[in-house]
Amino acid sequence: MNKPEEKSDFVAAPPPSAEVVDAVEKPQRAKVSDAQETAAEKLERKRDYLEGFLQAKPEGVSAGEPGGELYEAVIEALKDIYDPEIPVNIYDLGLIYGVEVSDEADVAVTMTLTTPHCPVAETMPGEIELRVGSIPGVRDAEVNVTWDPPWDPSKMSDEARLELGML
Repeated sequence: MNKPEEKSDFVAAPPPSAEVVDAVEKPQRAKVSDAQETAAEKLERKRDYLEGFLQAKPEGVSAGEPGGELYEAVIEALKDIYDPEIPVNIYDLGLIYGVEVSDEADVAVTMTLTTPHCPVAETMPGEIELRVGSIPGVRDAEVNVTWDPPWDPSKMSDEARLELGML
């Protein structure tokens, strides 16, 4: 029984001839001995690149957005405030839930405390308001204390865990 021939929509290309393959030169392999740069020079080049990269400011970011000048100044001010019982700043401790900077340079900080019975529950929000309010460019500062979600050690940064010996 003969099957009818199936027609295909494509035509297979002929195999490359040996002449064409031999006409193309193989690229040279890289050798360690060919390197022009010493290890110290390479390290210095990488260091320069990283320093420039880490110091670069985001383009097109307003002062109140993350990465903006005013927002970052608020974060730095929060990192200068330490919990009196724990030798870690309140930002790395995870007590700051949010920082909002309005277009008019009003700052609202949402935070919690480690426990409602914390000895600084009455004074800490006021200290944060004063510290943030004293940043040049900030018009007004407000601190909102929340207990939802409650604070737990998982909110701490790796730096805080390392400082407290939890890593």
